[in-house]
Amino acid sequence: MFTGIIQAVASIAALHDQEGLRTFTMEFPEGFCQDLAIGASVSHDGVCLTVTELLSPTRATFDVMLQSLNITTLGRYQVGDVLNVERAARDGAEIGGHPLSGHVDFTAPVLEVLSTETNHKIRFGIPEAFRPYVFAKGYIAINGASLTVAEVDRKQGWFEVWLIPETLRMTVFGHKRVGDEVNIEIERSTQVVVDTVRETVQASLGRLQPVLEALLQEKGLNLDDFVDVPKLPK
Repeated sequence: MFTGIIQAVASIAALHDQEGLRTFTMEFPEGFCQDLAIGASVSHDGVCLTVTELLSPTRATFDVMLQSLNITTLGRYQVGDVLNVERAARDGAEIGGHPLSGHVDFTAPVLEVLSTETNHKIRFGIPEAFRPYVFAKGYIAINGASLTVAEVDRKQGWFEVWLIPETLRMTVFGHKRVGDEVNIEIERSTQVVVDTVRETVQASLGRLQPVLEALLQEKGLNLDDFVDVPKLPK
């Protein structure tokens, strides 16, 4: 498990591709690898990877299987690229963000970036299948960082986050531009609540559901517009 609080930015020192497998050699800041062991978990831009070899006090290798390369951004990275990294949470650790599994649900494109001296806003796209799980003021993990959704438009398929200078300093988000892709892990508690409500509605409406959905569609609405999911505590 991870907390969503990024601990450092690491760079790709080397890549080695085999059939259905890519090995990353990562260069970490001094001190990050202290007591790190083979088999330990490290989140790389939100993807949980396992240490396969320790090369030096600042370098370690990680193997990434084909499925992870296909459904995350890891298959697109090159030597020199930088990633958000976080070591697995220890028992009793403070959860400063929200609990993350390190299993990415989808990748999202950067649609818009607005930056001023004191504020940095990024808008991301959302695939239709995951739009019901994104709520304003709710939690979401972007490249492994626990962030709060500022605004969302589920009809148009986008959400926005605002980043403080400290977040920009400690992460890769200051480098993101329109068209870049990021890894998204939705908040699991929200997913469970939404799915439960939707299943309850389906069970209650029965055969009336298609009729109601058709009527709502004529008004430009759908059932998800009436699902009010409370913000859950961290």
